[in-house]
Amino acid sequence: MDFKRSDFPQGFLFGAATAAYQIEGHQFGRAGATHWDTFAAGPGNVVRAEDGAVACDHYHRFAEDLDLLKDAGMDAYRFSTSWARVMPDGRTPNPDGLDFYDRLVDAMLERGLKPFQTLYHWELPAALADNGGWMNRDTCNYFGDFADIITDRIGDRVAAIATINEPWCVSYLSHFLGHHAPGLRDIRATARAMHHINLAHGVAMTRLRAKGIQDCGVVLNFDHTEPQDNSAKAIQAATTWDAIMNRWFIEAITKGTYPAEALAGLGPHMPTGWEDDMAEVSQPIDFLGVNYYTRHKVLADETDVWPRLVAEDGPGDKTQMGWEIYPDGLRSVLTRLSRDYIGDMPVYVTENGMAWDDQVENGAVYDPERMAFISDHVMATRQAIADGANVQGFFYWSLLDNYEWAFGYEKRFGMVYVDFETLKRTPKGSYHALKSAIAQ
Repeated sequence: MDFKRSDFPQGFLFGAATAAYQIEGHQFGRAGATHWDTFAAGPGNVVRAEDGAVACDHYHRFAEDLDLLKDAGMDAYRFSTSWARVMPDGRTPNPDGLDFYDRLVDAMLERGLKPFQTLYHWELPAALADNGGWMNRDTCNYFGDFADIITDRIGDRVAAIATINEPWCVSYLSHFLGHHAPGLRDIRATARAMHHINLAHGVAMTRLRAKGIQDCGVVLNFDHTEPQDNSAKAIQAATTWDAIMNRWFIEAITKGTYPAEALAGLGPHMPTGWEDDMAEVSQPIDFLGVNYYTRHKVLADETDVWPRLVAEDGPGDKTQMGWEIYPDGLRSVLTRLSRDYIGDMPVYVTENGMAWDDQVENGAVYDPERMAFISDHVMATRQAIADGANVQGFFYWSLLDNYEWAFGYEKRFGMVYVDFETLKRTPKGSYHALKSAIAQ
């Protein structure tokens, strides 16, 4: 790889990220059903109707997985705590779930890893989905209760807490485009979910601050957005997509407002009195997590419903997901955020990675495409730092091949290959290359 640890500021963190439902094995430890279990059971929603019942069985194998992080010389581990494991019905604590995260955090600390916790990475308890999920304002307060319960158990030992992972996916992708649970295509449901997920972040921040917790933030996903051409219609379509995809959440959290271009479609469907929530939504955060994967070229489509646009993958080389590989987009996103929204606030690249059709050959996995991807995106991060962004860490997505939501177990993002029949872990070439690059 084209970088080394000494290219970065003192204290810069290198790590890897995972999410609870994607790796733990949700059938273990008396975890409750989630809306992903029921979504996966519906026709055509998930490849081969696969779910996270076993996943990577991290529930029983976490020591082995944390050893992989330690042995690679990683500084930190970004993990999530499953709401449905901690509170199977969304409201009642599960001692087994709390005990599991106790053991997990202690095991990280024993290996010298900084625990970066995400409270919610999409595993909404099915009992709350029955009552409307993120369309129901009550879910925000139940989420605050969850934040209280899990923080009372492990909050004294984690290095940082992010409230929500990728609220755009929780709301727009799931309620308007229908690609994720609950699989709706309803603009009224979308408007409510897009506001309530922001309110849930604010409620959780209020609960965490009441406990004196510091180093609290949120993880947002960003898309490098460009118009397909220089026409006025394409430029307007790109502006609208940018408002929905990139600006809705960061402007709510840092400015207490929603972009007019998004409200043009969502405004009539917003919950009554939403404006009164914005002070809680926009209370100060301590850091921002940035997830970045690709670029989109946007053009107008006046034959479709609002927002009347098509966001196409760019023309460059593609990953197994079909996403364009565009490292400069990460530099652009990081510098834009620092310039327009967060100033000198600490920012972490909390997810960046690529899926590839990896194969085990002679007991090893050679993945030069991923090596180049990691190197180029870490170098883009370095350039953002040189341009003034206060980036303090980079977490590769993901440590392990895992359950990739609607794509089941078909798409492999990991630096470590997982045989989903035997659950054997095999570090890939990219794992070894990153280990060498960040060696002290």
